[in-house]
Amino acid sequence: MTVLIIEDEAPAFRRLQKLLEEIDDSIQIVEVFDGVKEAVKWLNHHQCPDLLFMDIQLSDGLSFEIFEQTEISKPVIFTTAFDEYMLKAFKVNSIDYLLKPINKDDLQRSMDKYRNLKSQFANTETPSIQELIKNIRLDDRKFKSRFLVKMGEKMMSVETEDILCFFAHSGLVYLQTKGGKKYLMDQTLDEISKELDPEKYYRANRQYILNYCAIEAVHKFGKSKLLVETTFEHEEQIIVSSEKATAFKQWLG
Repeated sequence: MTVLIIEDEAPAFRRLQKLLEEIDDSIQIVEVFDGVKEAVKWLNHHQCPDLLFMDIQLSDGLSFEIFEQTEISKPVIFTTAFDEYMLKAFKVNSIDYLLKPINKDDLQRSMDKYRNLKSQFANTETPSIQELIKNIRLDDRKFKSRFLVKMGEKMMSVETEDILCFFAHSGLVYLQTKGGKKYLMDQTLDEISKELDPEKYYRANRQYILNYCAIEAVHKFGKSKLLVETTFEHEEQIIVSSEKATAFKQWLG
């Protein structure tokens, strides 16, 4: 298998390279680029490798710009420290979305997913990238429909559609329902974020994951941040950083 890596952080590239070698030492990394411009130039003059790994925020822009400037005919696995681009990632050739720092088990599952789906077409005509992505997406779009929460000494399930937000406070994680009830959870916000439909829920900051229906309005805050006004009461202001502001507004739209 030939692999192209587009990553602007040297430590992140070295970690990915090491993990790929541990998973399958026959994988050949054909090139590594840290920006949009160099990647586009190479892709326009070379055959596309079997699989591409792309960080999203590169040295000279977002990797989504690559798809606007050249044709990508092979699957892509996105690697990023931010989860707000997940929805946009699945609109291009993405078959998976790995949050940094990349976990070996998660990477193994991504590689297995690609190989398993590719093998399904082994005895037929060469599958199009659209066919592979369609089948992979069907698996990835199975989001959680309910969460297990604590209530004193007992536990109960809460339907996802009834949840306004998940939030962290004093080292603990809670969910808040449309009825105003708050429940303690065992999962971290990072773990929860991976199980939610990105069309309906957004990781606004380190403290809050918000349901779309919980957002009343958004206000400018300082030079480039955003202040989120919600339908429910909360103790602290919910601020979206300047780095996330553009993606957050795109998600709202």
